[in-house]
Amino acid sequence: MAERYKNLIDGEMVETTATMEVLNPANEQVMGLVPSCGESELDRAVAAARKAFKTWSKTPVDDRRAVINKLADAIEQNFEELYRLLTAEQGKPHAQAQMEIGAASAIMRAQASLNLDETINEDSDERLSRTRRVPVGVVAGIVPWNFPVLMAVQKIAPALLSGCTIVLKPSPFTPVTTLRIAELWKDIAPAGTVNIITGEDSLGPLMTAHPDIDKITFTGSTATGKKIMEGASKDLKRITLELGGNDASIVLPDADVAKVAEQLFWSSFTNAGQICVAAKRIYIHEDIYDELSKAIADYARTVVVGDGAQQGTGVGPIQNKKQFDRVCELIQDARDNGYKFLVGGNVDPSGSGYYVPITILDNPPEDARIVAEEQFGPVMPLMKFSTTDEVIQRANASDYGLAGAVWTGDPAKGVEVAEQLETGTVWVNEFLHLSPFAPFGGHKKSGFGAEYGVEGLKEFTYTQVITVKKDAFA
Repeated sequence: MAERYKNLIDGEMVETTATMEVLNPANEQVMGLVPSCGESELDRAVAAARKAFKTWSKTPVDDRRAVINKLADAIEQNFEELYRLLTAEQGKPHAQAQMEIGAASAIMRAQASLNLDETINEDSDERLSRTRRVPVGVVAGIVPWNFPVLMAVQKIAPALLSGCTIVLKPSPFTPVTTLRIAELWKDIAPAGTVNIITGEDSLGPLMTAHPDIDKITFTGSTATGKKIMEGASKDLKRITLELGGNDASIVLPDADVAKVAEQLFWSSFTNAGQICVAAKRIYIHEDIYDELSKAIADYARTVVVGDGAQQGTGVGPIQNKKQFDRVCELIQDARDNGYKFLVGGNVDPSGSGYYVPITILDNPPEDARIVAEEQFGPVMPLMKFSTTDEVIQRANASDYGLAGAVWTGDPAKGVEVAEQLETGTVWVNEFLHLSPFAPFGGHKKSGFGAEYGVEGLKEFTYTQVITVKKDAFA
């Protein structure tokens, strides 16, 4: 029988009569039952957060740091249980689940170390003016299913450090590990400062519209981000949106084929391609296209697709049926249009589990759906280019601008190309590296605002300028 999990509301673990089933994407079996919350549970969580904000916002920042570090301790101390649970609900191989759980505690500690220093605007004989940062209030965090733990803590830690309180909604597809963490945190986080509630997709709009929520921080699709922005506009909630990406990698002709082939593969296929900053389009210079495309395809054939809990699995299943169907649709569209496949291209939907074989396409046209749309699955189109100016134009010809990468034997040339890409993050000769001390955010329809670093911490605050006239009554 599947285990039942509870929500964290006002320092207590709470059940609901209505529940949701959580499936293991490797076998489509129910691996957990979680509460299905509605308006009443949301109201209770928000009220708890509002009440806690009165004292938490006045708690010394070093005391807030100490709580965040204790929350990180709890994750570290339960590392093995948590990574296995994460694989069971999300599908990623154990090694990648270990990286996510390990990164979650490390990121919390890093974010807890940040400072929001006051700025002196004027210190003259006449007046002293300073700018300080004050917490926004009650935050709603809405988290996706691809990195459910990592995305949760990167919202919770800066919210708490800034003096805010938070109501967090995990994805209905992957709430279990987060709820287990909530149980570990129950006696560490002061009551009401962290509330974690689960529900169907309908819970999100209730959060966006709730009059006592002051800020929304959301990671997910651009389409949902637009709806959140529209809903938040009604009472001018602050918002941070980290949305979709159709990230381009550019491989210049001086790149070392033997060294970059495996890295390019994993830049696309880590977490079965379900990463907002994964390489979704790879442009390879015509001088090395044949050699490099063959090297990538040869490596791909050595990687095992299967249950993430099984030893040797490199790429796990798609996380949920809806996304599985969408990836299958994109592959079928490519087949219908006669595009050439170097690897994969055949999906058997009749088996158990949401498995898509590693699929690599050979130079499809720029307007192909498999190129123009974000695949968010184990699918990678390779495209040929001739000149640097041409490939920069092609890479930038997208509504998205989240991340990109340049691969070259000349780092200076790589930086020159990187500075011309219209994205929030560009890597030169590496991939998927995000620092908790550097801001992360998108351009264009990939969202706005930032997470991580001091810039991300500021997203949870207002500025307040205090000006004192000296000797006013002298």
